[in-house]
Amino acid sequence: MTVRLLLLFGLVFINVCGAASSGEINTALAPPAAVELDGETLFQVRGIKNYTAQFRANGIAERIKRLAEDPYLSIESIKLASDELSTDVIAGDIIIVSVLDPDAAAEGVSRQELAGRMADKIRAGINKYREEHSIRNLIHGLLFAFMATALLVAFIYALFWLFRRIECALDVRVRRWLDTTRIRIFEFMIESALVGAVKLLRLLILAGILYLYFSLILSFFPWTRTIADHLISYVVDPIKHIGLDIWNDLPNLIFLIILILVVRWVLGLLRFFFTAIERKELEIAGFYPEWSAPTYNICRFMIIIFAIAVAYPYIPGSKSRAFEGISIFLGVLFSLGSTSLIANMVAGVVLTYMRGFRVGDIVKIADTTGKVTAVTLLVTRLRTPKNVEITIPNSILMGNQITNYSFAAGEGRLILPVSITIGYDAPWRQVHGMLLLAAERTGQALREPAPFVLQNALDDFYVKYELNVYVASSDDMPRFYSELHQNIQDAFNEYSVQIMSPHYVGDPASAKIVPREHWRQPPACNSELSDNAFPNHSGPKD
Repeated sequence: MTVRLLLLFGLVFINVCGAASSGEINTALAPPAAVELDGETLFQVRGIKNYTAQFRANGIAERIKRLAEDPYLSIESIKLASDELSTDVIAGDIIIVSVLDPDAAAEGVSRQELAGRMADKIRAGINKYREEHSIRNLIHGLLFAFMATALLVAFIYALFWLFRRIECALDVRVRRWLDTTRIRIFEFMIESALVGAVKLLRLLILAGILYLYFSLILSFFPWTRTIADHLISYVVDPIKHIGLDIWNDLPNLIFLIILILVVRWVLGLLRFFFTAIERKELEIAGFYPEWSAPTYNICRFMIIIFAIAVAYPYIPGSKSRAFEGISIFLGVLFSLGSTSLIANMVAGVVLTYMRGFRVGDIVKIADTTGKVTAVTLLVTRLRTPKNVEITIPNSILMGNQITNYSFAAGEGRLILPVSITIGYDAPWRQVHGMLLLAAERTGQALREPAPFVLQNALDDFYVKYELNVYVASSDDMPRFYSELHQNIQDAFNEYSVQIMSPHYVGDPASAKIVPREHWRQPPACNSELSDNAFPNHSGPKD
């Protein structure tokens, strides 16, 4: 006993002298280290010149653990012993920790007070350690583990029962829905996807429950409690960090929510305004109703872009390197692939305000004739008379001639022509009469303005006639032309005039001329045709 005290006194004297001669406590070089017992921190110690804080903490923790595992050591035997150099916390002849003047100075208390605090924490730690490692606590842990296992089995059984019910109900609903749709070819794919999603959800829930179960079981026993703490921290720490980040970014999130609400309100107001114009409930001079939808889309696009620019600095993580890298990558990607996109958008805007056509119009673009079904900023869609949907980029439309049949048809001014060539031996007045008769028999042809016939060319072997008919609608031009062609054939057959274009081979036996007495062969006389080529009107009206 005396020899141990002398050795300890010598070590303490050397350490104190060394610390006093070179800065005493090593507070500036390293932070304090925690003294832990069974994973729980009792107190902290600092390093001195020759001993680091961690070295001291490990030695103290090892001595405390040996004392806690000694069933013959009473915690009441833990006392304080003071001398001129240190105040020691001792248990019998074992010095647990020595409190030096630099330790007390660093905490701002006396040596005796600091040592007393350490002694109280050591007693409480040893008492708790012995209680948790007792046979009774072990039995309690086994009992709790058995109860948790029983609950786990019951929960897994209930989980599988519930998901079987969900799968059956989902299967019935999916089959009922598929019976009312036309996508039965994808029935197997849809069912497989839904069943896979349900199984994945069940697997995730089961994995989460098992993770919680093992964390709970390991926490019942002191030997595995550290593992349980680590397992729980893997889940709790990310949630804690996310919660702290949300709390720190709460003012920015409130600003973003207010900005979204304001933008939604402004867009709703704009939609109401342009919808009123589209329905002709509100009229603005020089602003056509068909401009309302594209103008609203342009305004909405600009407002959303402006809102994104305003909101960007307030988005959580927007100042991080990863976010900036993604932004740069998307910017480069957009720059490389946006040439044709921007060209089509600009062309779409120009076409909209040129009023070249509207949705529902019958137009001819290049060699394609069809009904306009959709006009967007990027493309225009046509449906041909054969019900073929054609998509044309707007930039291509800008470089082609656009013929709109619907503008003039809506005002009854659309003229649909049909050409025919007849030999010189047929009286032109008779040909005019037969063509006009065919026009009168055509249902879609207007009576006023009246149809008229033009002679476009006097070729070598025949005359080229053109029948021009006014129509009120351009929606069914193929059917109109088919009916008109049928009526022309019937009219010519009725009056025994051949629809032929003779070609010259040799001089005919008799001259191919029409005698004057045959100039007004029927139906020329019936139609009261004069020598004027435009009956009943002076020509096509604008």
